Amino acid sequence: MQIYGTEISSRLFLGTAQYPSPKVLKDSIMASRCDIITVSLRRETSAGSGSGFWDRLRDLNVKILPNTAGCHSAREAITTAHMAREIFGTTWIKLEVIGHSDTLQPDVFGLVEAARELSGEGFQVFPYTTDDLVVGEKLIAAGCEVLMPWGAPIGSGQGLRNPDALRSMRAHFPDVPLIVDAGIGRPSDAARAMELGCDAVLLNTAVAKAGDPVMMAQAMAQAVEAGRQGYLADPMPKRDMAVPSTPVFGIAELA
Repeated sequence: MQIYGTEISSRLFLGTAQYPSPKVLKDSIMASRCDIITVSLRRETSAGSGSGFWDRLRDLNVKILPNTAGCHSAREAITTAHMAREIFGTTWIKLEVIGHSDTLQPDVFGLVEAARELSGEGFQVFPYTTDDLVVGEKLIAAGCEVLMPWGAPIGSGQGLRNPDALRSMRAHFPDVPLIVDAGIGRPSDAARAMELGCDAVLLNTAVAKAGDPVMMAQAMAQAVEAGRQGYLADPMPKRDMAVPSTPVFGIAELA
């Protein structure tokens, strides 16, 4: 998979928040075999984190995708992106502009505005968005080369609430990398997203809050791989009636 000219071997992206300890976080990342982890600037600069947290992440030899989590306006997200570029030394940014405090649904108007300005400044934007086709088109026009539609509200673990919309996005944007971001709760959810033709899955809470985060990270990695292989294998279509696997012709008739 190519994203902004960078080859990515793993189709599982992992967040770094809410883990019970730094060791569990490190072990989970290693178990997931992911290439990319997301890091909130607010997490990096919060009390008790600082440079120690950043140093631990650099030792893992994975690519950092900083995000603008917690931003509720385009201007706030743009400012946070500028700070993240200085701290993490990357033009990659996962762009979040939250519009609803309960569902954490993106403010798509502010999202497009921020994406346009950041893309014009040389940022490579990964926009956390809804599964709306029109919004997707406007984000592409704003300079984004990847779309990150939600499966369900952040941290809800509800899985894919609207798989038909994701299927439509795949058909409408056949050449744009689609990364399902938010809502994944179980390995079956991740596999389902990949079976629909999505290119990758980004998750955090499903692993961080599992009873055994390391085991769940490994399970998610296996689910993503299985779902991708299932999609490429071209699954059989669903049918309304049974179809026998054994031919009815040539069967002996007993008198």
